[in-house]
Amino acid sequence: MTGRKLKKNKVLVAMSGGVDSSVAAALLKERGFDVSGCFIKNWSQTKDVFSGECSWRSERRDAMRAAAVLDIPFMTFDFEDQYRRLVVEAMIKAYKAGYTPNPDVLCNEYVKFGMFWQKAKLLGFEAMATGHYARIKSDGRQAHLYKGLDKDKDQSYFLYRVPQEALSHVIFPIGHLQKSAVRRKAAAFGLPTAEKPDSQGICFIGKINFQDFLKQRIKSKPGRIISDKGEVLGEHQGLHLYTIGQRQQIKVAGRHAWYAADKDLKKNILTVVDSDRHPWLQAKRLRLGDLHWISGQSPSLPLSVQVQVRYRQTACAARLIKGSKAGEMSLEFKQPVKAAAIGQSAVVYRGSECLGGGVIRQIDHL
Repeated sequence: MTGRKLKKNKVLVAMSGGVDSSVAAALLKERGFDVSGCFIKNWSQTKDVFSGECSWRSERRDAMRAAAVLDIPFMTFDFEDQYRRLVVEAMIKAYKAGYTPNPDVLCNEYVKFGMFWQKAKLLGFEAMATGHYARIKSDGRQAHLYKGLDKDKDQSYFLYRVPQEALSHVIFPIGHLQKSAVRRKAAAFGLPTAEKPDSQGICFIGKINFQDFLKQRIKSKPGRIISDKGEVLGEHQGLHLYTIGQRQQIKVAGRHAWYAADKDLKKNILTVVDSDRHPWLQAKRLRLGDLHWISGQSPSLPLSVQVQVRYRQTACAARLIKGSKAGEMSLEFKQPVKAAAIGQSAVVYRGSECLGGGVIRQIDHL
């Protein structure tokens, strides 16, 4: 909220049932805002597929309990059909094509800061808030997105596609806090979510294991696992279950670790290498498409930037240049970036400010 003079207006807080969004609502009420809470229902199929647990109901119950403690109005938005079409189906299509998409990026763009904000406006709300670890500053003309101060929890990577129109009406009440401070505040406010573990599921769906989610929706097609030297090492259970650079779940012979390095869809072969420093896992140049810039305009090129190609990765120095095709740009790295994968988001920073980014379309390795 730094740098913006906010009126004590009507704010709708997206409450997931977790501690972060609960504290976000509490802090806004404490500051005198007219606060309401809202749970976003994105998925209701959990009970039929995953061990009988109806996850979204328990998450909404936790959000309702927090709202009751805060004595704020509470409502539910049902975006299940739109979420399935815009996020889940797009994600499944990408995985089938051998790519590595990020459903949280899509969810933020289309659901949390798209449909949610549009509906909030129709209901008379003047701003929206979430429990993201990120910050917004304004120069009087537009909003700028910055990393959250908690380096381990910063979520700006997932927010690079949020439209400027929405971002200019968003409040991130906990972006300046450490996670430990958020939990202390939750306890001080008497919130029932104070000790609740952080969610590891898919964006606003709940307690769903991502691998299980994919297995239920993409037919298993076993194939060979080979080394970079062509030696057959074992069998995989479907290329969609492996991410470039991944060490886990590659159970093959040998004394050392193996890392997924290439997925050949035509031959249904997973190629692995025996070191995460292998040239096949080191990218010197990335070509980006489907670009989005927070300001609404492409930056002047060339530009020295820092880049993240996955969440919680240390940002790498790079040079952003014009791409060889219309609507594309390229990143040239001073030092190779590890484990980039087609379909991932490459998010561009200047210091702590998130400028935007794009989807990786091509990788040039060492």
